[in-house]
Amino acid sequence: MATQQLVLCDTNVLIEFYKNNPSIVERLKEIGQANIAISVVTSGELIYGALNKSELRQILTDISHLSLLDIDSETSNLFLKLMTDYALSHKLTLPDALIAATALRHNIPLFTINLKDFRFISNLKLFS
Repeated sequence: MATQQLVLCDTNVLIEFYKNNPSIVERLKEIGQANIAISVVTSGELIYGALNKSELRQILTDISHLSLLDIDSETSNLFLKLMTDYALSHKLTLPDALIAATALRHNIPLFTINLKDFRFISNLKLFS
């Protein structure tokens, strides 16, 4: 049964979906398409990774069926705080900080395969 809350998916989750990773496909089915959100950062990373026009069209179609969360001023402020707090100490990357800030801004859990990239961020809920 699908959850009733939005879940922000990290780019690596969707890449595994495209690789047809059975455990990821099953988890996304459990969440339910209507509850899957992505950051514009993830959207951009997926578009950047397209190998050809056919793949790009498929990615754009898939993205259109998900909740796309923009970067607003509050997300930007959270992003800058995360970079200040964790860039030096934990090597937090720009895309990961923007994705984490998006999850924090909307108070929703982040579904990621790379827990080590995010587990040190206080108040960030990780989807399990």
